[in-house]
Amino acid sequence: MGGKPLLAMNIVCFPLEDMDKSVLTDILRGGLDKITEAGALLVGGHSIEDKELKYGLSVTGLVHPDKVMLNSGARPGDLLLITKPLGTGILSTAIKGGLAGEDLEKEITKCMTTLNRIAGEAMAEVGAHGCTDITGFGLIGHAFEMAHASKVAIVIDIAKIPLLPETYNYASMGIIPEGAYKNKKFYQKWVTANLAELDPLEMILYDPQTSGGLLVSGSADQIEKIEKKIKSLCSLDCAVIGHVEKGKAGTIILR
Repeated sequence: MGGKPLLAMNIVCFPLEDMDKSVLTDILRGGLDKITEAGALLVGGHSIEDKELKYGLSVTGLVHPDKVMLNSGARPGDLLLITKPLGTGILSTAIKGGLAGEDLEKEITKCMTTLNRIAGEAMAEVGAHGCTDITGFGLIGHAFEMAHASKVAIVIDIAKIPLLPETYNYASMGIIPEGAYKNKKFYQKWVTANLAELDPLEMILYDPQTSGGLLVSGSADQIEKIEKKIKSLCSLDCAVIGHVEKGKAGTIILR
């Protein structure tokens, strides 16, 4: 992290027999909008016919070697800032099941289509010790990667974690994607928590995120400035959710 995207190429798998081409047009237009917003240039792409719709981007950029932000830089005493609310996996599952309305769909779409550009630029401007994104392994999975790479323990205050609307309610109903259970099965050995089995908040922490936010580790002064900058420019919730301690590498403590 800490670089600038320059060029992007579309990667598309599309079921021509099952979906109208207008769907593909909308997807490519949306991708181009985000590429332009990020300040990059679309230079082509690759497409194949597939039974399952898939879309992504191959991106090339530049980063100064002295400004690369790694997930291995967290230090004892650091605070941890999350730059987007959690819940996209759970809410997407609810939408696919026909349980959530149009307003909620718009809410999570807004979250997923918000670039991490503001947070990244704030972090680059102020400085930080470490950073990771939060995507398919959920908050706990990516926090573990940071803790393990940095040879520290991470403490998370679950009451401070920002959530998308209705996330807790749907999690309480058991509307939880399969990926969250797989994440828990793999990562729970490194987690210490005084929570009931299948506690909704615990499962939310394992929820795989699509286009999630960043988890930033830095001094109290750095985190305060980054948080202030993000909140002045972005309407999504961000919050300080924990801190870094000395401890067995990779340990995650939920309080």
